[in-house]
Amino acid sequence: MDKSRDVLVIGGNRYFGKRLIARLLAAGDRVTVLNRGSSQAPAGAIHLVADRNDERSLRDALGSRTFDVVVDQVCYTPRQAATARRVLSGRTRRHVMTSTVEVYEYEDSTTPVREAAVDPLTVPVDLELPWEDPEFLEAHYGEGKRQAEAVLAAEAGPEFPYTAVRVAHVLGGADDFTGRLQHYADRIRTGDPIAVPVVNRPATYIHVEEIAAFLAWAAGEDFTGPVNAASDGLLTTQELCEAVAAHFPDGKTVLHPVEVGEVSPFSFARAYGMDNSRATGLGFTFDDVRRWLPRAVAETLGEPLGEPLATGGA
Repeated sequence: MDKSRDVLVIGGNRYFGKRLIARLLAAGDRVTVLNRGSSQAPAGAIHLVADRNDERSLRDALGSRTFDVVVDQVCYTPRQAATARRVLSGRTRRHVMTSTVEVYEYEDSTTPVREAAVDPLTVPVDLELPWEDPEFLEAHYGEGKRQAEAVLAAEAGPEFPYTAVRVAHVLGGADDFTGRLQHYADRIRTGDPIAVPVVNRPATYIHVEEIAAFLAWAAGEDFTGPVNAASDGLLTTQELCEAVAAHFPDGKTVLHPVEVGEVSPFSFARAYGMDNSRATGLGFTFDDVRRWLPRAVAETLGEPLGEPLATGGA
């Protein structure tokens, strides 16, 4: 980066969001963090309090501020995207929405999928669905992100240049709040069965530091549209279990295939791989998932760490 920028981060109070903010501040950017006030912004950042679902609240908090880049970490629905578009249009030179691999939930490809598999310009938008109902939103997470992308794509242009970063499953960090790797650790430690689909497909992943690095990099680029963010390589549930089991020599991995019912996190009945060639073609270098997996497991389980993680970049 040749000069410092004014960057607005919406959300970003935990996990890779806070790492993104730390990277932006370390690069010399002037960072404004907007959230509902549930947590303070990191030292060195400006803190604005607003409910991003309330358009008036958002406008009042932003006042006349403009930004070089906006990174929206908490856009989950088309309503939120529409509000962001109305309030921020003309205020920023670049809008980066953190999206998800879940936009591909209806794909089932034996090869990693490219961005064109879900074109946001072809996704129907329904603003009248009960997006504010937490149970509905949780059950329609991928659909909410798809429609949010569609809202931004429909109005994309000089007044609102956007990109949607489709994030792979994130692993690593002592502050992993999801409990997904811990699920495996608990069962391997006790030898309890680990429920998996009868046909268990691999998926793509990314380390928590690598996705923070990717978002910081994407904020400084000028490409638009969807982009996949995933480390090189695919992992199976078995490989995840082997990495966890290395920390429990007396434990036992018992995979229990089930036809119907709830399965363990990171076990999929369909392929869940993303092709990262667009991002690499644009200049970002991803690490290999198998290189950082042992470290990610150690971080999450609170074990001693090995070699430092290389976090990629241009």
